[in-house]
This record gives sequence, C-alpha cells and structure tokens, in this order.
Amino acid sequence: MIAALMLAAVVAGAPYPAAEKSIAQIEADLAAGRTTCVAVVQAYLDRIRDLDRQGPALHSIIALNPHVMADARAADAARARGEHLGPLAGVPIILKDNIDSDDDTATTAGSLALRDNVTHRDAPLVRRLTDAGALILGKANLSEWANIRSDHSISGWSAVGGLVRNPYALDRNACGSSAGTGAAVAASLVAAGVGTETNGSITCPSSLTGLVGLKPTVGLVSRTYVVPISHTQDTAGPMTRSVADAALLLTAMAGSDPKDPATAEADRHRTDYVAALAGASLKGKRLGVVRVTDGMPPAETALFETTLKKLAEAGAVLVDVTDVHRDPSLGDAELTVLLTELKVDLNAYLASTSPSVKTRTLQDVIAFNAATPRELAIFGQETFEAAEQTKGLDDPAYLAAREKALRLTRQEGIDAILAKHDLDAIVAPSFGPAWRTDVVTGDHDAGGVGSYAAIAGYPHLTVPMGQVMGLPVGFSFIGPAWSEAKLLALGAAFEALVQGRRAPTFAPSVESRDDVAAALEPSK
Repeated sequence: MIAALMLAAVVAGAPYPAAEKSIAQIEADLAAGRTTCVAVVQAYLDRIRDLDRQGPALHSIIALNPHVMADARAADAARARGEHLGPLAGVPIILKDNIDSDDDTATTAGSLALRDNVTHRDAPLVRRLTDAGALILGKANLSEWANIRSDHSISGWSAVGGLVRNPYALDRNACGSSAGTGAAVAASLVAAGVGTETNGSITCPSSLTGLVGLKPTVGLVSRTYVVPISHTQDTAGPMTRSVADAALLLTAMAGSDPKDPATAEADRHRTDYVAALAGASLKGKRLGVVRVTDGMPPAETALFETTLKKLAEAGAVLVDVTDVHRDPSLGDAELTVLLTELKVDLNAYLASTSPSVKTRTLQDVIAFNAATPRELAIFGQETFEAAEQTKGLDDPAYLAAREKALRLTRQEGIDAILAKHDLDAIVAPSFGPAWRTDVVTGDHDAGGVGSYAAIAGYPHLTVPMGQVMGLPVGFSFIGPAWSEAKLLALGAAFEALVQGRRAPTFAPSVESRDDVAAALEPSK
C-alpha cells in the first residue's frame, strides 16, 4: 500500500531531476520508489528535445531506440514484482553509432552508406549491458567512420548526424570520434555512454567534455558487431560523469567472447571494478609524471602543476619521467597497421550486414561517397583510398610495422618506463582544451601521451582535472595491460581530491563569457 502511494505520488509529481545524476543516485531513487524507469527515461527524452534537437542544438544523438519506453515499463513491472535486478536496472545508456543493437535502429557509423544497416543483432557488449539491466536509449553521433576516412577531417561531424557541438562552448569541438557520446553524457542527456577508441576516440572527447573516459586493454571488451578500424587497437569503453559509473559499466561490459579471439584472456582478468574502488587512496602510489605540454596553453600547464602538488600533499610519490622518446617512425608504423587492418576488418563487417546494405566492401563505400555530394562536402576520403591499396594481413610490410609499433609502445615504451621507475601508473595532461571548430583547416588538437597506450593496446583513464577559460581538461592515468582496477582506484582517489568536473553552461563561445567579453572591449 505504501509503495503504491509512493508510486502514485511520483507519477503525479514533478519531472525527474536527471541533470548530473549518477547511476548510484538513479538506482537509489528507483529502489526507494522516489521515481520510476519511465519517469527517468522521459526526463532524458525531454532534455534531448530541449538541448539536442532545440536550444543549443548539440546534435549529439543520431537515433532514439523506439522501444525504450516499453523497456522502461517492463523494468518498472519487474521491480514491482520483486524480481532480482541487475546493477544497471532501469538506467538509460547511449551507444556510439558504430555499435550494433537489436532495437530497430540502424548502425550507421555516421555514414549515409549505412543508413539502412538495421542489423537486428546485439553486439556482445550490448547484451552484457542489458543483461545487467541497462536500457539502451539510442545511438550517439560520432566522427564519421570513427575519424578514419580523411587526414583532414572535422572531428564530431558525420553526414548522418551533422556536427556535434561542445556543451561547454558551442563553437568549440567535442573531439572525436566518440564526440556525440561525450556531449550527450556531459549534458546529462543520458545517464552514461559507451564510446569506442582506436587512438584517442574515448579519452579525447571525455577530456574535452569534462568526463571520465576509460579506454580498456584491447581484449577486455568484445569488438564483435562493432564497426571496425583495427583489430590491433580497437576497443569499446565507458564514458561517464564519475569514476564509479565507469567502474559499473566496465564490470558489466568486460568478458570473453568466442567470436573475438583477442578477448580469450578477458574472463581471467576481469573483476568487480566497483569493489576495486573501496579504500581508494593516492598515499604511497608512485606516479610517473610526463610533462607533455606542446600546444597546450600556459593555463593548463599551470593547472597540471597545481594538481600535482595536491597529489603530493595527499601522499602520492611523484617521479619525473623524462625518458619518453617517441621514435619518429612510430607514426608511420601505426598508420600502416591501421590502413591494412581497416580494409580487411571493414570488409568483413560489411559482408555480415543485411542485404539492404548495398555497400559490401570498402571499395563500394569509396564509390558511394564519390557519388554522394553531402559525404564529401567538407573533406575527402584519401585515407579510405590509401587503405584500399593495402595488400592484406600477410604483407611483410604490415607484419613488420605491427611488430615495431607494439614493441616500441609496449616492451620499449610503457612497460620499460613502469619497470625502470617502479611506477603504479604514468600520469600526464590528457589533451589540450577544446579548439574552435574550423571547417577550412580542420582539427587543431593538442594531445598528451595517449597515443602510446592506444598503439600498445594498454588502458588509459582520463578524469576531469578542472577547466581552462571554462573549457574542461583531463588528467590521464596509464598502466600496463589488464590494470583497469588499479587505474580506476587511482582515478577515484584523484576525483575525490580534485573534484574537477563542472556541469556545462552551453555558452555560445568562450568569448561570450562576461569576464572574457569585457576584456576584449577597449578600456573605458
């Protein structure tokens, strides 16, 4: 009787206050009868209407799951019956639109060539999330084809979804390729999201939109039925507003998949990442500090140094690492790997799609783009064209490049640095702040040390460090393979100490801020 009265009050009451709610807070409200799954989903749908479709028009969501409200009603009914519920029961999640889900939405990778790619299948990572109780709210916009089509692309743009706007300054870029996931989660259009990364595509948008982003060890999370670039570097991972939420998602997503050989060891290494956060502390942890500040503004460098002092005061042992020497041939080796694997892996994915998809190979996609003016309106497809010329996985040049890339970033890179200095993790500024989107000259990003982790296939966690002129910047933790539990614990302790996240303000620009606008005017 009491529960029925509480539910009636919820239905008759004010809309659910979804902004900045953590997964734990949503679950507590659901468990206590203060809200319903239907009310939570409706709150996010209202925010999508007001902030994504109208108002700031973030363009972060490509498609909504047409069944999500029915799924919410079913979750409410299950809770009312007292059924056992998973840790994500009734929590709405957004998927980057290169991840298949069996909900009648197309998986487009942002390309008009895949607008009919309704796969009627769940990627294993999606099935794991829904088995844990999550509701799939829909698909997020992204840099088309995960930013591999052109050397001069505009991050966050796709022919299907248009340009994602950064909710902290609408004329600034949200980075890519998981731009829509980053903007949607940052703006509280959804409880949490899943992105994918080959090199920076989770960590960069997370840093630029004030989120916690985790690129896991390649092989911890299945890549089956995810539109690919590279089986050596691709992985999916959580993008959330807190470390605890990232740990919840990873606990659900991680695990072996017989269709993805890279995940053979995942079940042996996966753990309860939420439990690993208990007692999280920086005291006595040896952190290797890499001061990669090329292209970063002095204000971010100063913020990084101030943050390091806080870590030292909390008991962390900071070790300056100055022996990170990037081999000038590493970039070429990585590119050879990516181009070769792109052709092979994408052809395999396209061949697995339904007959309604007419582009069955990379060559078909290239031809489609050439015949579709919107696709090539602001940049080309020279990277696709270069990939089409590669010679396959038996090519000696590819095999040599892959061996070199992994050796330089693993044995002679991250592993060597960690061992030499007896470190728990490597830390650095994640990326520079968001740049103004420029369709003429392309992206102007300033990166940290994330490429080493990406090429090595090692985990990389970014946590909000603070803001520079109202724009978020992140702090990175990088470790060896399978060290997600340790990195998340470090991230949780860092998060509690620094408290660097701020909700977005949807400012038209940095220059529209009162203090900045006044400074730009002549002195009176």
